Amino acid sequence: MHSDVNELFSYLWQDYIKMTPSAAKVHQLLGHGQPIINDHIALRTFNRGGVELAVLAQHFEALGYVACGDYVFTQKKLKAKHFEHPNSQLPKVFISELLVEQFSPQLLTLVDDLLGQMGPSATFADNFLYSGRHWQLDSTTYQALLAESEYAAWVAAFGYRANHFTVSINHLAGVDSIAAVNDTLKQAGFILNSAGGEIKGSPEVMLEQSSTMADVIDVPFSDKRLAIPSCFYEFALRYPKANGELYTGFVEASADKIFESTNAKA
Repeated sequence: MHSDVNELFSYLWQDYIKMTPSAAKVHQLLGHGQPIINDHIALRTFNRGGVELAVLAQHFEALGYVACGDYVFTQKKLKAKHFEHPNSQLPKVFISELLVEQFSPQLLTLVDDLLGQMGPSATFADNFLYSGRHWQLDSTTYQALLAESEYAAWVAAFGYRANHFTVSINHLAGVDSIAAVNDTLKQAGFILNSAGGEIKGSPEVMLEQSSTMADVIDVPFSDKRLAIPSCFYEFALRYPKANGELYTGFVEASADKIFESTNAKA
């Protein structure tokens, strides 16, 4: 496991921009060449086979991160936790896991077959959180997973890596609203996730979020290549609590819709 938290995020970012070619353009568009503060990253996994949420979390906990919130997404059959570092300048981490046993026996078997191809030591490697896919995957299996769960298909296709990074609008120079960010992105030709509205959340719940739809990239399968949605970029504006400190949690109703950023565009 990494001993330097900044090094870990640097590797995660380098992997993410390979999967998300548009990220560099977003950076330039919003940051004008200045550094952008990352609000949080998100990772996805399955709740079995030695790759549970807690296994991914260990990599961050070893660097001082602490669990701060639990979330349940009943419709998508997911559970999640978010983690924070004592240094509030470091990104928060949002890890979710698919409750595989709530799906069909076929999906359960397919997931177990994939996870069975992983070596038991893989999750302890320094690079595990940006190591990608650890199994052979054909397009038929991908499509079978996709028919039941977009999330399951995404993890099968992309494995272990950041599903998204998030621009902290609170730290963007000259920008004071999420609507302004969205307008800038749309004018530049980006498609935004409109599930539940382009802006998810409100000042009342102390968090507003939006996101691009995932880039579509060419992904190799064992039998062919397919152009499928990869990763996306999120934008978050946080509001102060009664004590004046910014809210650091997540809003289930909003996060539920953010997951749909990796859906195939209609």
